[in-house]
Amino acid sequence: MSDNDSGERRRIFVLDTNVLMHDPTAIFRFDEHDVHIPMVVLEELDGNKKGMSESARNARQVSRFMDELIQEAPAESIHGGVLLPGEHVLNGHNRTPGRLFFQTKPNQPLLPDSLPGHRADNSILETCLTLEGMHADADVTLVSKDINLRIKAAILGVHAEDYFNDKTLDDLDLLYRGAAPVPEDFWETHSREMDSWQEEGRTFYRLQGPMVADWQPNEFIYSTDDSQFEAAVRTVENDSAVIELANNYRGRNAVWGVTARNREQNFALNLLMSDEVDFVTILGPAGTGKTLLTLAAGLAQTLDQNRFREIIMTRVTVPLGEDIGFLPGTEEEKMEPWMGALMDNLEVLTHSDEGGDWGRAATQDLLRSRIKIRSLNFMRGRTFLNRFIILDEAQNLTSKQMKALITRAGPGTKVVCLGNVAQIDTPYLTETTSGLTYVVNRFRGWPHAGHITLMRGERSRLADYASEQL
Repeated sequence: MSDNDSGERRRIFVLDTNVLMHDPTAIFRFDEHDVHIPMVVLEELDGNKKGMSESARNARQVSRFMDELIQEAPAESIHGGVLLPGEHVLNGHNRTPGRLFFQTKPNQPLLPDSLPGHRADNSILETCLTLEGMHADADVTLVSKDINLRIKAAILGVHAEDYFNDKTLDDLDLLYRGAAPVPEDFWETHSREMDSWQEEGRTFYRLQGPMVADWQPNEFIYSTDDSQFEAAVRTVENDSAVIELANNYRGRNAVWGVTARNREQNFALNLLMSDEVDFVTILGPAGTGKTLLTLAAGLAQTLDQNRFREIIMTRVTVPLGEDIGFLPGTEEEKMEPWMGALMDNLEVLTHSDEGGDWGRAATQDLLRSRIKIRSLNFMRGRTFLNRFIILDEAQNLTSKQMKALITRAGPGTKVVCLGNVAQIDTPYLTETTSGLTYVVNRFRGWPHAGHITLMRGERSRLADYASEQL
């Protein structure tokens, strides 16, 4: 393995099993560099290929990828590496595409048998040390999602890295928030040749100015002075934009008895109640009202406006503590323990002194008949027509799982994804690799999608203080 044409040392990346089970396309993600698959990784892929989980499907898919590469390559070239598909020109330099190598010889016994730890991990480390001895002209790097394996590698002098190609954002602070303040001189700098009109009680403005180029469709703009100006960007064309004054859902303008308590909640209700927005993402810490606002908007459009046939609510079943085992009953009964947020918010929405206990019970029965609880495990292959789909705890989904869910939406369906990227419970997912972060970035700028980040907690002073201090 020689240096490439740009004078840089060729690198050999040894992939751990969890990287391939996390992203089956990882073998194609290393540009002109070589990828090495230890034999123990193939054995672990074989041992994890059974089942209907996402990781099992990924294990089967990466095996298919490697099988296709081997079948297309001559038998004598497998030992010398299978040529990987990719660009031949990278960063202005002509580069030789990388190769996929498989372990064809036993590792050299470089680690003592008494070294504690998982046998498969030690075998991967031995593979890295063997490759370093065989290829002194190349840099060997172990790529693993397992932080403990990376620590062991560092102790033994093996360079190890996390898998970065699945990142959708380099820094979480750069995540699109969905709303932006305007300066005090906003109207002076943007009212040149301004047009205004009304349609069906809605007020629109066509503006030109320096801030227009940074706006996105369905992004909210607001003033921080006493004017309480709040508007949503509708279209952006060249150097002009059309904005619409946002509806005020504070005070008497309640949605199913729920009013906005702050600016961001009002923006969220505008997105949730809009007929033009098919996909909504709402981020925010615990207690900001994500589920309550979404459920109220869904009930208002399902029962009052008859826009949707029913509400479908689902979430990832990742426990906060130890798993309590299998649950009896039907699909909906199995999901009920995971839907505590739904039950808590239904109590708030149905709390009324009118009609007494019998009236409240009848209201809850009516709502339960129009709200269906479904498991993500059985979403593949389904198509939902005229449904209001709520995906709670979406930060625990991968980008592929998120795609599989959103593509279930049929005509007339609205999908709302809720989550807090600071509370990820799934192994190998981070704030920058979460499927929720992925869709926020990918849907940014689409005229029928909107996003808002809720900032202020509205539960209680105890919850607010705990969020800040703990």
